[in-house]
Amino acid sequence: MNEQATSRPEDPFQGSPPSTEVLLTAEVFDGEPGCIAQARALADRFLARLVAEWLAVLGEHTRSDLMLAVSELITNADRYSHGPYLLELEGDARRISVTVYDSSTALPVLYSPDPARLGGHGMEIVVALCDRLTAERVPVGKRIRAEFMLST
Repeated sequence: MNEQATSRPEDPFQGSPPSTEVLLTAEVFDGEPGCIAQARALADRFLARLVAEWLAVLGEHTRSDLMLAVSELITNADRYSHGPYLLELEGDARRISVTVYDSSTALPVLYSPDPARLGGHGMEIVVALCDRLTAERVPVGKRIRAEFMLST
């Protein structure tokens, strides 16, 4: 499923006026080989549309940070859920959010940085890259959202 639409949600950043419209795209993945690359390709196409249609200004590291966050979030959904998962990308000229829904109700564990630890660095990386991270249980399992402010 690959769906694109425009909606009018409230802006998730406090102190900012609500957005009037956003660009939205989403795709469901079932864990087949190559799904992480497909998720990154979806995010790349989304960024290209955001720049072309919304005149969004991407910072020097925005594209690479967003791609790495998508990779880490999809890898976690693939590794820890027992079913399909949904990647949703939403943005406008000021911000982008990357949201992953999966069927596991277990919230991610955020470990303290430890370069000697083997594994468990995915969420640590996402937290370092994004401006805000939220994780919550939802009726289908959980939703993890990483939000990025764009250059102005």
